[in-house]
Amino acid sequence: PEVETVRRGLEPFLAGARIRSAVARRPDLRFPLPDGFVRRLEGAEIGALGRRGKYLTAPLSTGETLIMHLGMSGRFTVSGSAAARRPGAFHFAGSTDPAHDHVVLSVTGPGGPADIVYNDPRRFGFMDLAPTGGLDRCVHFDGMGPEPLAETFSAAALRAALSGRRAPLKAALLDQSVVAGLGNIYVCEALWRARLSPRRPAGRLSPASAARLHAAIQAVLREAIAAGGSSLRDFAASDGALGYFQHRFSVYDREAAPCPACGAPVRRFVQAGRSSFACFKCQK
Repeated sequence: PEVETVRRGLEPFLAGARIRSAVARRPDLRFPLPDGFVRRLEGAEIGALGRRGKYLTAPLSTGETLIMHLGMSGRFTVSGSAAARRPGAFHFAGSTDPAHDHVVLSVTGPGGPADIVYNDPRRFGFMDLAPTGGLDRCVHFDGMGPEPLAETFSAAALRAALSGRRAPLKAALLDQSVVAGLGNIYVCEALWRARLSPRRPAGRLSPASAARLHAAIQAVLREAIAAGGSSLRDFAASDGALGYFQHRFSVYDREAAPCPACGAPVRRFVQAGRSSFACFKCQK
């Protein structure tokens, strides 16, 4: 939901725009930037801004696609006359330290010129370029599961993807080959809504349980997108706004708080190095 929120915020400025200039203020983020990164971007026109899992994708007129991952603290902000024509919508947040502005794209789009700035204090994000024609086979997307809100993601498909897996259900749902883009927060929330224990073996879902889980995943994601995502530490949309879905959490980050359904205390425990939250009275 956080990446989809950013995509929707950037789309009016990037879709159909031409990259007048690109600036890379360092040679790397989490990984080195592609060879000739600036040269390969400048002058290119951008198609529809997309998203695959937790990645933003910007197809270019050059036959390549710019792939962007925000990591833990990456964020895009917009300035320029195109942004000024959307009063109050896009701005540099006061807490954004320009020392961490690593990549700047100056574009001219249907709404006028704008500067798209990528700021990342921890540098856990990254950018890459890959051939558009083989995008699904590139290292980032090869083997990635279906989008959770796509028509191809059904209860039957979910159950089939989990069939035979011995891993706990929580860990299996975080596997991007099962379903794309699910993170720790939304898996915890979906499992609570589906009344399924995160410790349950993933391969033992009945058709009825798979149907509940499928519906819960889609409902949680739609609500989170509508709320602008969840702001816990670093996330903010491209307009500087914080997401608000964290105010609707039922179990995530609510250790010892009463379960909204039964009143039993929510428990926190660690699975594969990640915090899990559940009500074991409701979730079996």
